[in-house]
Amino acid sequence: MKFIFKDSKSDDELTLPVTPKGFEASHGKRVEMVNIHAVGDVAIGGYASLASIKVSCMFPAREYAFSQSMGMGPYDYVKQFELWALDPSAIVRFIVTETPVNIPVLVESIDYGERDGTGDVYATISLREYRELAVVQTQKAEKTENLSRPDPEPPVTSQTHIVVSGDTLWAIARKYYGDGLLAYHLATYNGIKNANLIYPGQAVNLPDKSLLGAA
Repeated sequence: MKFIFKDSKSDDELTLPVTPKGFEASHGKRVEMVNIHAVGDVAIGGYASLASIKVSCMFPAREYAFSQSMGMGPYDYVKQFELWALDPSAIVRFIVTETPVNIPVLVESIDYGERDGTGDVYATISLREYRELAVVQTQKAEKTENLSRPDPEPPVTSQTHIVVSGDTLWAIARKYYGDGLLAYHLATYNGIKNANLIYPGQAVNLPDKSLLGAA
């Protein structure tokens, strides 16, 4: 399992040098309490709220058998997360391999410090799921006040999977073939260089399982 952060502007990837023991994610919806006469408090459910994620990790000051520092010092990692946190337009894709986690996020903050005199830096990174605001445009049809219908989306065949937020090749391979390890063959078949990086809207062709073995 790897924790990967991919910068949407530069396409640069940053992998945490020490795999964290885990992460915390919060999903849900907003609930409003309304007091109604002769009834009392009533809970009214709202729309889904954006996911919030916390990752506790360590940036090593020297090489350990369990770490992969990529030639970066502990404060090099801190600086990168600070830059993402301070840049309001910095959108980062957060990926945890071998899990369904593959979402765009904003880095809200990073809390860090040293503990034991080794120079290792311990940090907690706070992330917030990013949702793009799309401008909805409407157009009047000629000689009528009715709005024009949107163009229908192209049909998807049974041999194609359109990636949605949260999809991973591992999960797709497990769903359609019953074996997550075929994700790497599926990546090769589709010309995907990094099996851990797929994006919403991307079409993944699903050939017969025997063709994946050949790949």
